Amino acid sequence: MNIKKGDKVYVLGTRSAKAKEGKVLAVDVKNETVTVEGYNMISKHVKARGATEPGGIVRKEGPVHVSNVMLICPSCGKPARVGHKIVVSGDKKTKVRVCRKCGADIKTPEDR
Repeated sequence: MNIKKGDKVYVLGTRSAKAKEGKVLAVDVKNETVTVEGYNMISKHVKARGATEPGGIVRKEGPVHVSNVMLICPSCGKPARVGHKIVVSGDKKTKVRVCRKCGADIKTPEDR
């Protein structure tokens, strides 16, 4: 999957929701979904768990299919498709994500 946790993404608009930018909070590789900060808010009814955790209705982000998001390139600042290239340093090969618009390398959120 081209999207990683911590990436800034652009969510493509649908009929029910407008297009929006946000940070990826979670990635589910098996179901091919991502959870974007502040997008697709759902209401979840939570049962009380004693005196420390009261019950009620909790609002939280729901998953969005990965085909409905585009990675925002950190260098050009625009939503772009993601490509890959192999970088050879010595005898070590690493696969790097690349912006299809400007050609710049996209570092993983841990490397930034």
